Amino acid sequence: MEDIKSMTLEELTAWLKERGEPAFRAKQIFRWLYRGVRSFDEMTDLSKALREKLKETCALTPPQVARKQVSAQDGTIKYLWELADGNCVESVLMRYQHGNTVCISCQVGCRMGCAFCASTLAGKVRDLTPAEMVDQVLFTQLDSGAEVSNIVLMGIGEPLDNFDTVMKFLALVNSPEGLNIGMRHISLSTCGLVEQIDKLAQYRLQLTLSVSLHAPDDETRSKIMPVNRGIGVERLMESCRRYFQTTGRRISYEYAMIDGVNDADWQADLLARRLRGAPAHVNLIPLNEVEESPLRPSRRVAAFQRRLEGHGITVTVRRKLGGDIDASCGQLRRKAMKSENG
Repeated sequence: MEDIKSMTLEELTAWLKERGEPAFRAKQIFRWLYRGVRSFDEMTDLSKALREKLKETCALTPPQVARKQVSAQDGTIKYLWELADGNCVESVLMRYQHGNTVCISCQVGCRMGCAFCASTLAGKVRDLTPAEMVDQVLFTQLDSGAEVSNIVLMGIGEPLDNFDTVMKFLALVNSPEGLNIGMRHISLSTCGLVEQIDKLAQYRLQLTLSVSLHAPDDETRSKIMPVNRGIGVERLMESCRRYFQTTGRRISYEYAMIDGVNDADWQADLLARRLRGAPAHVNLIPLNEVEESPLRPSRRVAAFQRRLEGHGITVTVRRKLGGDIDASCGQLRRKAMKSENG
């Protein structure tokens, strides 16, 4: 069965043409898909014969809400979506003054093994399809009634480990006939896969690249992020400098503040030295505690921020949203898996 929702408008037009259908049908179908239809029968301006043909040859895989949590503190909504094969992924809708942001997943599970992350505890199951990524945005909008203006690829999974799918997803949500969300309203977070960062740079997209750095030295970063063992901080920073030189886009560096691990003054000083030579923004993240992890939130966030600012580094501290609803990525899926296993 064809995954019709993972096709771009151009691909859908060509696919229909091969089957003797006029080009204008593609735009009709594409628009229906982005209204969130769950069956081809809902495409009422198509002939019954075409709808039957689509049902015979194509599959729609809309997710079902497996669990939903709404924060009483700030209105953040956490979704656990059940996919067509029974696997689950998470999305989070966050409300800001500048608009609504949805944080979505790109894989079922993750193989990167970061010590502070719940998403990776059971490893990677599979990659998501472009349609499964799009549907997280679309059905979050439809269920919540809140129009999404910004997308963050920072949920379950490593986006650059599912590179081709993510690139197709970006084209789909950027399409004027689709969700029409501009690249400048999209952030992509990576743990630092340097070859894929170089590859992404060649597309010269206007999105925001966020690098999950979390430590400026190899000893610390390799302990909490196994991906660093084959790369190293210096090589990662070199790829980031190349990315800026190619795209002209400032990189945001994510830094989860972990008590006694990466929050010392010397680490702030080293981080500042690492960032010299290209515009950068550091986003300090108060650690979300994961039940299975011994790591705890730092008590030195403000001191670390002042130290970086003393070196002329632009720093923000991430506002913690949804703290009462397991809003840290992977936690809701993890709880669901544990309850299923008794």
